Amino acid sequence: MKRDAIREFFRRLAEANPEPKTELEYGSAYQLLVAVVLSAQATDKGVNIATRKLFAAAPTPEEMVSLGEAGVTEYIKTIGLFRNKAKNVVALSRLLLERHGGEVPQQREALEALPGVGRKTANVVLNTVFRHPVMAVDTHIFRVANRTGLAPGKDVVAVEQALLKRVPKDYLLDAHHWLILHGRYVCVARKPLCGQCIVRDLCCFRDKTA
Repeated sequence: MKRDAIREFFRRLAEANPEPKTELEYGSAYQLLVAVVLSAQATDKGVNIATRKLFAAAPTPEEMVSLGEAGVTEYIKTIGLFRNKAKNVVALSRLLLERHGGEVPQQREALEALPGVGRKTANVVLNTVFRHPVMAVDTHIFRVANRTGLAPGKDVVAVEQALLKRVPKDYLLDAHHWLILHGRYVCVARKPLCGQCIVRDLCCFRDKTA
């Protein structure tokens, strides 16, 4: 996809959704961090159902540590990999208290040093809460970037780097949310809804659906 087409691609997405937001529910940077950790191999809808009760019981790192692994498990057992996630949530909460005064750090290295936090999770928090111009690439964004020709890459890191280079700077802060929502609801995995797509004519996908 050429640069003029990329700019038009994001212009249309921005026009259709001027203030895109994550679909995860949270009330603080800490709660978003926990929600993103829980969202691995799970749907945002499923995570929200669990965290509404979890965050009501333990909204802060202190209270999460007090709740303990067994307590957290009871709230998130409807989510995939819940035992390991409960362990990570309590452990990262404890480290936040020990190393960062209970606050979520704004540095990638510090975030990635927390249990259960990888590059994608760190990027989501840095972008969504702290408004850093970074790109969190999940399966939806990886698919959209490759299928449309927007930023092809063999792996998530390659796509991330390609997007950082190709997305116009004035659209970069919200690009993650536009792309994930487009992939979740329009450019879906099995049969993309090309007939409903507002960037269909810009897309390089050869097998567009009717």
